[in-house]
Amino acid sequence: MVQRPTFDDLSLDAGRRTRLHRMMYEHGPGNGTLMILPIDQGLEHGPIDFLSNPDSEHPLYQFELALKGNFSGIACHIGLAEKYYPKYAGKVPLVLKLNGKTSIVPSDAALSTCTGTVQDAIRLGASAVGYTLFVGSPRQDEDIAQLAAIREEAHAFGIPLIIWAYPRGKFIDEKGGAKSLYAVTYAARVAQEVGADVIKVNFPEGVNEYCPDAYKKMKVSFKDQINHIMRAAGHSLVIFAGGSKGNDDELLGKLNDAMEAGATGVIFGRNMWQRPFDDGLKFAENISQILKKF
Repeated sequence: MVQRPTFDDLSLDAGRRTRLHRMMYEHGPGNGTLMILPIDQGLEHGPIDFLSNPDSEHPLYQFELALKGNFSGIACHIGLAEKYYPKYAGKVPLVLKLNGKTSIVPSDAALSTCTGTVQDAIRLGASAVGYTLFVGSPRQDEDIAQLAAIREEAHAFGIPLIIWAYPRGKFIDEKGGAKSLYAVTYAARVAQEVGADVIKVNFPEGVNEYCPDAYKKMKVSFKDQINHIMRAAGHSLVIFAGGSKGNDDELLGKLNDAMEAGATGVIFGRNMWQRPFDDGLKFAENISQILKKF
């Protein structure tokens, strides 16, 4: 089992340490874990994500859920942060997402361009900034250069960097797919290498015949896969995305296994707000109870 990195392991300056402490110990479960609610899907996926629960299309739905569900933070783009966050400032930590793309164009050569700046994050009182890195995309040279500039400025001002580490592109598809163990561990390692304080990844879905030879014959349980990801992430904290809304019991089981293997928490969006508000609060409490065990 891989142990979750401590604050001392992270070698944080005072600014990043203070902001992460706020999210991990003063909000959310409050025991050094993270439970973040993302609402960047409106840009990334479009209104289709709100059709199953029309009330969720208004951003106040998510902001109220983050507050009443006692989340460690809410992650959103600049427009929502400027229009809705001021009412919640000081009550719910903000993760300002600094880049994004729509799902209209194919992801063969994916690149998320900037929608906000570190200066915006400072002005809005954000506790962290978020950046999507498409590992393996043919445009990763542009992506990594864009990220490097953001990382330099964020760390200069003591703001933690959360990297959405997503394998993408035609070459990833040819080597087992975006959720293969090979792709997710590679993405976690790249995120550590380029300066992530916290890494967001998807739950892995094993290996297959298209993965590189070293992976093809691996016999790994789900917990084994999580351990591989934890080792790849090193002294960066790891939080797991929930992806499309699925079976609650299965998702909670994966979360428990991930926490036992050294994860720091979750960043669940659609699984939280693609349901009636009170049900979302109940599910948030179920997640919180799991995180409090670790």
